[in-house]
Amino acid sequence: MINPFKNKKGLGRGLSSLIGDNEINLKNNKVSISSIIPNRFQPRKNFEKQSLEDLTNSIRERGIIQPLVVRKSDDLDNKFELIAGERRWQAAQNAGLHEVPVIILNIDNLRSLEFAIVENVQRKDLNPIEEAEGYKRLIDEFNYDQEKVAKFIGKSRAHISNCLRLLTLPKKVIHNIVEDKISQGHGKILVGLENAELLVDKIIKKKLSVRQTEALARLTKNRTLKIKSSKDTNIIDIENQISSKIGMKVNINNRRNNSGTLTFEYKDIDQLDRIVKIIKEKY
Repeated sequence: MINPFKNKKGLGRGLSSLIGDNEINLKNNKVSISSIIPNRFQPRKNFEKQSLEDLTNSIRERGIIQPLVVRKSDDLDNKFELIAGERRWQAAQNAGLHEVPVIILNIDNLRSLEFAIVENVQRKDLNPIEEAEGYKRLIDEFNYDQEKVAKFIGKSRAHISNCLRLLTLPKKVIHNIVEDKISQGHGKILVGLENAELLVDKIIKKKLSVRQTEALARLTKNRTLKIKSSKDTNIIDIENQISSKIGMKVNINNRRNNSGTLTFEYKDIDQLDRIVKIIKEKY
């Protein structure tokens, strides 16, 4: 039988090169829907409610036209782990189906993640943060570098790098990208800005375009540079020394009478716990 993945085009190695003909069980398989478990490597976290309802209604009327792609579970007997088709699986459950058609692949964890990323990016089903997290898993868990990810996905290295940089944004900004309140273009501009959380509120409230956001960010950077240029170089040096020691952003506001404030900026509860622990141990 013809490999159903051979006609998939448009991404780096593509789906057909991920799966050899000898790794596919192309029989007309039907398995119990309760025997299928979610893909632990699925990069996609959000499923649009209305789209899922529409698919559920379609499956009620016509059934599942395109089989789900699964592999046998390593951990559970008589279970199959989803590789591709989670929306169809969820919709089939909502439609009350007891059995679903499947294609069974014999692939390892890396290929399961690769397949899930390729399928979702190809279908444009991932939001920018899910896409970035998928690339990060390839790098962190499977020793890819950005160049290898770029070649595999069929995107430029700059695209991969820009995606990954989104993950350095504050949680509030990331949440707004996931919720589609701001675009990936907005997010790219906010990367590295100290006041990104304040700016994202302005972007949403005033419905700023990417170009307008760029102008706003430029104005903000210029103001910041003016403030920094007026700060004593010895104070800046002390800030940098402390920051490099504790791994947090440090700001010293020294007044003319040599009184002032020392501020530590922490990004999560672990960083806060660490600075509290240091203070308790030393004083």
